[in-house]
Amino acid sequence: MYSNVKSASVYGIEAKLINVEADVSDGLPLFTMVGYLASEVKEAKDRVKTALKNSNYALRPKHITVNLSPADIRKAGTAFDLPIALACLAASDILPKEKLENMLIVGELGLDGKVNRISGVLPICIAAKQEGIPVVIVPKGNAKEGAVVEGVEVIGVEDMGDIIEYLLGARELVPEKCSIDDVLKVSSSEFTEDFADISGQEAAKRAAEIAVSGQHNILFSGPPGSGKTMLARRIPGIMPDMSFEDSLEISRIYSVAGLFNDEQYLITRRPFRSPHHTCTVTSLIGGGVTPKPGEISLAVNGVLFLDEMPEFGREAIEALRQPLEDRFVTVSRLNATYTYPAGFMLVASMNPCPCGHYPDRSRCSCTERQIKQYQRRISQPVLDRIDLCVSVSEIKYDELNSSKHGETSAAIRERVMRAREVQLERYKGMPISFNSELTGKMTTEFCPLGPEEKTLMEKAFDKYSLSARGYHRLLKVSRTIADMAGEKDIKVPHLLEALCYRNLDFNS
Repeated sequence: MYSNVKSASVYGIEAKLINVEADVSDGLPLFTMVGYLASEVKEAKDRVKTALKNSNYALRPKHITVNLSPADIRKAGTAFDLPIALACLAASDILPKEKLENMLIVGELGLDGKVNRISGVLPICIAAKQEGIPVVIVPKGNAKEGAVVEGVEVIGVEDMGDIIEYLLGARELVPEKCSIDDVLKVSSSEFTEDFADISGQEAAKRAAEIAVSGQHNILFSGPPGSGKTMLARRIPGIMPDMSFEDSLEISRIYSVAGLFNDEQYLITRRPFRSPHHTCTVTSLIGGGVTPKPGEISLAVNGVLFLDEMPEFGREAIEALRQPLEDRFVTVSRLNATYTYPAGFMLVASMNPCPCGHYPDRSRCSCTERQIKQYQRRISQPVLDRIDLCVSVSEIKYDELNSSKHGETSAAIRERVMRAREVQLERYKGMPISFNSELTGKMTTEFCPLGPEEKTLMEKAFDKYSLSARGYHRLLKVSRTIADMAGEKDIKVPHLLEALCYRNLDFNS
């Protein structure tokens, strides 16, 4: 007899429906699986047979053929164990086939019949909703994660006995419930690291506020111990709280990467990713034998912090060029092409020289050549994609021991939110939300300059040998500074301040 069970597999961050077909007939006892399968899927037959035996539903010695269609798409992962088992039981006339018609089923089986957690349940439930499938059966450990998606009933099962008795009508399984409002109560105001903790560095704090207001990339340069890392770690705390749509976007990526556990099933805070400088291109950008999202995708809607950026491999730094420009990354493989989002804010830090103390010649013994070579580890094309380059000076004793506290992150975040509201209103109905996302044509439209401003930019363009990209990024930062000041048009003071944040370009 023949049966068909709907399942799904994740490709990139999207899920595609997979039909698990089973045919049980008389003949030589054999269990065959076809359909362009990875090794872990081929091994499912042994897990399925043993799990069913230990659940007291052993398959009769028949000729069993299982096909995962469409057959031209490679299937990987362990999520097909449970649908394969149920398809075989239905084809053996043990389970009613009609009960399986309006369900999507995923889950990995242990040899004892337990249904184990899998990765990618969130995009799978989203795909089920888009395809109009009303019920999704998932492992109990993934039930809360799937219940975040409204419009589908997500039922969690612990073992084979649960789902078999449910399908036979002998047990009632209640769909998992999730209150989105309760989940989103965790806000960025609960960040423990506050800008008020940083002594001095008012110019660097101002630059960080500008960067967050317009979603601009920023690079801090200064001697060791000047507070570069402290500044970076506090940036998520001045970002506005995430909307449900933003939270769902980043949660889908974390789900595919397998970073959720039983307690966490939705990302509610802005992510802060800080990979070590020895990370590979694949871990930074994404990919692998079975492609997975990289650090740039795990930082979507948040911050990617590259501490001591020149220490990263040249190939890894250069790989950031396209994602910084396009806000997505495409990983091509022989079998398929995967696209991952990369809408992150880059925050980087660096020392001005190998020893870290330049331009203090009383402490720095680096030669001019060493300094230039060190700074050029970050190429000009990459610097062109960083909107603000800020010098962070050494902390003085009086500043360090001052009883005066700086502004709190909450106060800075309020100004950031006002600046972002101006941008959201300006770009309403457009495919962008922030000044940093302006295209060349949009920059001309939304960053018009008066005669005095044009004269200043002409001088700056010639004096500092700006590229077209660098010129447009200056205008975008100026637009953000004007928004923060409540000005409709970009003025000379806004341009001059933006020029101050490009000093590393001019010294290289």
